[in-house]
Amino acid sequence: MRKLVECVPNFSEGVDENIISQITGQIESVKNVRLIDVDPGQATNRTVVTFVGEPEDVIEAAFRAVKKAQELIDMRNHKGAHPRFGATDVCPLVPVSNITMEETVEYAHRLGKRIGDELGIPVFAYEFAATEEKRRSLANCRKGEYEALKERITSDEWKPDFGPAEWNDSVAKSGVTAVGARNFLVAYNVNLNTTSVRRANSVAFDVREAGRVKREGDPVTGKKVKDENGNDVRIPGKLKKVRGIGWFIEEYGIAQISMNLTDISVTSIHEAFDAVYESANERGLRVTGSELVGVVPVKAMIDAGKHYLRMQNRSTGIPDSEIIKIAVKSLGLDDLYPFEADKKIIEYILEDDDPNALVNKTLTDFANETASESPAPGGGSISAYMGALGSALGTMVANLSSHKRGWDDRCPEFSEWAEKGKYYQEVLMKKVDEDTRAFNTIMDAFKMPKGTDEEKKERKEAIDKATKYATEVPFETMKLCYESMEVMKAMAEIGNPNSVTDAGVGALAARSGVMGALLNVKINAADLTDKAFADKILKEGEEIRQKAIAMEEEIMKIVESKI
Repeated sequence: MRKLVECVPNFSEGVDENIISQITGQIESVKNVRLIDVDPGQATNRTVVTFVGEPEDVIEAAFRAVKKAQELIDMRNHKGAHPRFGATDVCPLVPVSNITMEETVEYAHRLGKRIGDELGIPVFAYEFAATEEKRRSLANCRKGEYEALKERITSDEWKPDFGPAEWNDSVAKSGVTAVGARNFLVAYNVNLNTTSVRRANSVAFDVREAGRVKREGDPVTGKKVKDENGNDVRIPGKLKKVRGIGWFIEEYGIAQISMNLTDISVTSIHEAFDAVYESANERGLRVTGSELVGVVPVKAMIDAGKHYLRMQNRSTGIPDSEIIKIAVKSLGLDDLYPFEADKKIIEYILEDDDPNALVNKTLTDFANETASESPAPGGGSISAYMGALGSALGTMVANLSSHKRGWDDRCPEFSEWAEKGKYYQEVLMKKVDEDTRAFNTIMDAFKMPKGTDEEKKERKEAIDKATKYATEVPFETMKLCYESMEVMKAMAEIGNPNSVTDAGVGALAARSGVMGALLNVKINAADLTDKAFADKILKEGEEIRQKAIAMEEEIMKIVESKI
């Protein structure tokens, strides 16, 4: 699973399109990084850029952009409505998928150190990357803005975390950059069947974390309640990590609750929607739908879809595309305009649908490609595909069982089995192309030049490495196929009896995947120079084969007894 992070640098230039394009061009020069959005603002004289990719690629792209901004932007001449203190004012990293905040902080520190060491730009680490509590707040780091930097960075209290703690011509030109790690922020609006901003605000005050000011008597016109320090006393809202306000959108002729969900691990999209829905109903209003502004991680959409499926007492072990459809319809994300998943979901934006990928072919094309003179796909890819089909059958039985009339109370049980089967299906589908890539890696290694002793050495090392990889891939396929048989066994035992033969066929397919993948392990292990590794993987492979045979026999006995 790919680790993905988002980077949202803010550059102190919002007018000169040539400068902006040169900076974003540096981002686009890094392979596998996707530039998602460029949002310049003339009044703020500031451009917000959003790009996504794997961590190493993202911090490389960020460094190149910061370097180019240092060359092109002179902070001594900068004016703008937005607070600022550097050519690259802020550069936060945001974990998107398969990466922890702790890991993201490490990358932020690496980026900050490189900017400080190689570019001579002072760097403050903020938010989760902060080295001390007072630096968590960007406002604290940027207090006094550019004009206060000369005194601040040379003080003991505000010495930069990375880079020089001195004021020189280079720093005067570039200013300071804040590099941080923060949670993913989702801009999310909920649509109401009203044109009244006041009524929309009432709902916003109900749900946002800051709530509303407490008043004596009438909650709207009453006198504000003050604490002993003279500050307004507030009634907190229902949702943590949510900012919100009501406004009127003339384009659509409706009022909306406009929210920033600053930590969707605390308050998710569907939790925000449900809270607004409940509050609106209490106030005689109706929610007609909602709107996602910008992009969102796929997990947020999957979580929402599963939430509403569970409310319907339906299985969550269905394809992601179907789960996302449920999320879109439940949240009314197509109320104002069509929701396009490939433009709104980060992981889908980054997907590179290779038309040559085996899993993207039709069944007929896949079979024809296998039958052709090309040596790949071969037995390893076919074994992975058999395992994927076996898992799919087990998942099907689980989903049918969850939906069986009279078994409503067992839906959560079967839904859990369906999710397990779906996991094995998805991972084994990836192994179909990975096995072919592993084979091609060996072929590429054999094509390497061998004219000199050094070339011969490099070629041999490449062949050994590729052969080991080509042995490990079918071994992993073996393990996955065997482990997936647990789903088929459970479905043969407790699943819908009308589908017991489907569970049996799934077990046969998975067992065949084990046996076929082992053949590939054996033939590739024979060429390994690391004989200890070869002996170990062959021994473990034989153990898995024996377990798969025993599991198949056990499952088939259950199936035969129920036919």
